[in-house]
Parts: sequence; C-alpha cells; structure tokens
Amino acid sequence: MSTREDFLPVSREDMKKRNIEQFDFVYISGDAYVDHPSFGHAIITRLLESRGYKVGIISQPDWRNTEAFKLLGKPRLAFLVSSGNIDSMVNHYTASKKRRKEDLYSPGGVKGKRPDRALIVYCNRLKEAYRDVPVIIGGIEASLRRFAHYDYWDDRIRRSILLDAKADLLIYGMGEHQIIQIAEALDSGMEAKYITYINGTLYATSELDNIPESVVIPGYEEISSSKRKYAEAFMVQYEEQDYHAGRTIIQPHGDRFIVQNPPAKPLTQIELDDIYELPYVREAHPMYEKAGGILALNEVKFSLVSQRGCFGGCSFCALNFHQGRVIQGRGHQSIIDEAAKMTEDPEFKGYIHDVGGPTANFRSPACEKQVREGVCKKKQCMYPSPCKKLNVDHRDYLELLRKLRTLPKVKKVFVRSGLRYDYIVADPNDEFFKELVEHHISGQLKVAPEHVSERVLRYMGKPGREVFDRFVGKYFRINKKLGKEQYLVPYLMSGHPGSDLAAAIELAEYVRDMGYNPEQIQEFYPTPGTLSTCMYYTELDPRTMKHVYVPKTEEEKAMQRALIQYRDPRNYELVHKALTIAKRTDLIGFEEKCLIKPQGRGAGKDRVRASGSEDKKRKAGRAQNDKKRARR
Repeated sequence: MSTREDFLPVSREDMKKRNIEQFDFVYISGDAYVDHPSFGHAIITRLLESRGYKVGIISQPDWRNTEAFKLLGKPRLAFLVSSGNIDSMVNHYTASKKRRKEDLYSPGGVKGKRPDRALIVYCNRLKEAYRDVPVIIGGIEASLRRFAHYDYWDDRIRRSILLDAKADLLIYGMGEHQIIQIAEALDSGMEAKYITYINGTLYATSELDNIPESVVIPGYEEISSSKRKYAEAFMVQYEEQDYHAGRTIIQPHGDRFIVQNPPAKPLTQIELDDIYELPYVREAHPMYEKAGGILALNEVKFSLVSQRGCFGGCSFCALNFHQGRVIQGRGHQSIIDEAAKMTEDPEFKGYIHDVGGPTANFRSPACEKQVREGVCKKKQCMYPSPCKKLNVDHRDYLELLRKLRTLPKVKKVFVRSGLRYDYIVADPNDEFFKELVEHHISGQLKVAPEHVSERVLRYMGKPGREVFDRFVGKYFRINKKLGKEQYLVPYLMSGHPGSDLAAAIELAEYVRDMGYNPEQIQEFYPTPGTLSTCMYYTELDPRTMKHVYVPKTEEEKAMQRALIQYRDPRNYELVHKALTIAKRTDLIGFEEKCLIKPQGRGAGKDRVRASGSEDKKRKAGRAQNDKKRARR
C-alpha cells in the first residue's frame, strides 16, 4: 500500500517533511487527487516535477472560503487551475439538465465537492487570495470554452472563459509542451503578460500589433446577435486546429481581443513514452480511503493508453478541439513495461481492462500528407467514406495485443475503447477482426453506429447504415466460425440535430429488426466545442450554411428517446403520441412489425418482439451500456 510520501505534497505537513518552504507551482484541481496518467493533473504535475520544479496539489478546495486556496501558501511562479477531467457542468448535469446523483471523480462518489463552472470560481477565489500571482488555466473545460461559445445550461452565448476566469493565460489541448515552455519563461523572470508566443495557448490583449498570419473571426457581441455569424466563427475555429497549417485566431470581446496561437506540435513517440513512464503511484491519495476511494479510478487502473488523437471526425465529439486529429502513438516497449508493472499490483486479477485511446484501432497518422503538411481543412479522413489516401492497417495494433497476451500473470486483454467499425470493414485483411473476436472481447462487443437514418448520419459525420450492416454480418460470421456465441451492443443516440420523429422511428424499426432491447441510450448533449453543438444552437450546418432541423422541446426529445426504447412499458404513451403525430399508426397493432399494441388492448404489457433464434440469443446476451460514456 502506498503512503503519503509517494504522492506529491497536499498539505503543510507534507511540506515540512520534505523541507519545502515554497512551491514553484500550486495546482488546483476540481477532481480528487489520483496519481494516475488517466488524470490530467497527475501528468502535468509529474512532468513539472521531472524538470526540477516543486509542485503542490490542492484538490477540490472549498470554493466558499478563500482561505482554502491559501493551504499551501503563495507559489513562486504560478497557480495552475483545472476543473478536472470533465467539464464541471457536464460532470454535474445530465443532457436533460437534471443534477447527477454522483460524482465519479470525488471521494466515494459524493456530489457537491466542486462548484458549477469550477474554473471561473476557483480563479476568482485565487485572485482574492493572491492578486499578484499568475493564474494559468487548462484542462478540458478551458480547452473547449476558449472562444466565445454557446452554453447549453444558460442557453446563451458566454464569453471566452479566459476573460470570465480573469486568468493570465489559457493552455488548450493536452498541454505538456506548453507547460514546460511557460515554466521556463516564468522561471527566467518573464512576466506572464509577455508570454504570448507559445503554441497551444490563448491570451487576452488590448492591442493587435505584430501578430503574423492571423485571421479575425466574428466577435462575442456579433455572434451573440447573429447565429449565422456564430456558425461562420465556429467554422474558422474548426478548420484552423492543425499544428502544421493552423493560423493564429483573433476574436474581439468588447474593447479586448482573445488571441489563440496555433495548436502545439503533437508529441513524438519518445516524448509520449516519457510522459507515461513518469513515477506515477497509479492510485488515489490515501486521504480518500475512509470515504471509499475514487470510483473513476476503477475502470482505468488496469487499462493502458496506447495513443492520443482521432481522425474519425464525429460531429458530436470535441476531440478535434482538444487532442486533435493527428494520432500520437506510444511505443510497444513502453506499453509492455507499464503492463508488467501493473501485474505486480496486489489487486491485479489477470485482466487488462483496455488497450486504446479515443479510438482504439487508430495507431498511426491517417496518411503521409498529415505528417508532411498537416490535416485537410475541407475533407475528413473517414467521412463520407474512407479517403483513398487513408492508411488502413491494423498490424501494429494487433502485434501489440499479441505481446500483451503473452505477459506472465495476464489472463485476458480486453479492448473496451471505441473501435471504428468502418475502419475495420475497410481493412481487406480480416486477421485483426478475427483475433479481436477470439481473444479481446468479454462476451459482447460495444460499437457506436449512433443512428441509421442517412440524413442524421450525414450531420453526425458517421458512415452509412450499410457499413454497419456489413460489420454486423462479418462479426457474427466470425463468431460462428470460431464456435463462439458473443453479442453486439450498439451505442445509439437520440435527439441529434437532423433527427426528426421520422428519423427516430426509422431507428426504432432498426432496433426492432435487430432484436435488440437497449437498456440505456445516449441523448445528444450540446457540449462546448463540437460541430453538432454549433448546429444545435444555430440550426445551421456550418459546413454548408444550410438549415438543419433540431429537436429542442423537452417533449420531442423525450419522444425520440422513448421510440428507441419502445418495449419499455413506461414509454408507451410517448411512443403512441410520436407515432400518431408522425402519421405512422401502421406501427400500432398486433402484427409482427408493429412497435406497440393499440391502447386498451394489452397496451403497456408485453411488447411485440422480433422473432427467431437471433432475438433469443441477443436477449440472453445483452448487457447494460456503460453508466456514463467515457469523456476525454
């Protein structure tokens, strides 16, 4: 069992034991302190420590009390502030804006350990405590709210979080390159207001002198009054997120400007390996033991991150704005060494829970052009179909999984990160698919078709229905050939821009024909920084500036959810109403293809189910979807 001395200091007592009079940096985190590389605060603080800086951590301070932010005293260089691994509003509220019952990143899952809009609250408290100390913000909340943005919870446009937090500098993206450059600048005696040259950062200014290769986008006031201008501004932001070709972006906010420098260069394999080989304890701090530990650690403790980035281009995903489209892969030996250390943990039972990243089967840049010139601005790698220049190859990932399978004490290596099924289908070599089915799933494979309506899939940036059908057919053929009886659990999404009741009914019919009874679905959640959120707010597709239908009333969103789960008796009234409004009462009846029975004649009891042995197998093997979809 690890002791307090294995972790970074969190108290005055820790400072005394280590003879630390003053920290160089104090890191304020909205999450509980977990020294594991799946937690952003662990990576940044361990990286700074490796460069000789003294770093202390204040996790989940009492935001009602300024004294809580003085716990470790005044740092020599700066405060670093993050709301945690998830945007604090997403952490606190469901897509229906209902308060979540627990917080997986707090001790024992207890909610209420951090405020709403934690980054803003923390920074304002710090300015009260130490007005003259630089405050630098980072993490997902800072990254995705760096421009003026639509806020779903307030249902209005909010300013750049840099201004609302009154911070001195904002780091966007993963932050390793940036934090070292910033630390070196501050350590040299440079004032924070002069640190305006670092890629992957954003700063505020009143003057625009000497800013080369820049583009000015519609400002806060302009996009607040014009949805078209909002869409125009978003599209420029979206297209300039490339370290190779991205330009500096300027956005006016009243008499000030926020300036985003181009994205930081992706880490090399050696740099990424070095990050994951820092001396993490890989546990939650012992101060949380009595409270029941940190639930978010359970799934990742025995998982391995093999890469970063994603060129999948899903419209509802914010990875383009945070990790970027260029894949950064770790070396095999680094991953194997980490796995070997993992097997020595007394709690390890022989199962590696995951080997992956945002998309597990993306292990290298999409093509050679990305390496030489950067990503394409006007074209996606996977949509509407895989680019002809796309490198479709699973051999490296397969080799890695084979090596991990042979490690002593390892019984099974699972793949639970997202898999792009269209990338698997595009691979003419079925070797990876066969070994995935044979060795790396636990009775069921989760994939994310999200929808089946061609119109909705187009707005989602997802492949057509026929691609998923091909994948499903091949999956069950491989299982049959191997003599296995394993199941498929598709992630489905309701209420996405472009989805009307007709599209929702089309998805319900597909669910019926699959013989699948989804116990949990994902309702579209308009979070900052995504193409889909721009569509939701503006009702325009920013790529074409054409109108998009958006379900916005709570009743319609509830009907679309209910249609996917039409077998649930509690959804009967909503499903009946939806079918009536859509003039699809042909689906109300006793025939095999009907979704529900007529009112007053067995309604709300047994539902019509898809027949046949496949339905029986699917029902026997279906499992609950994850309680909460992983967010990075």
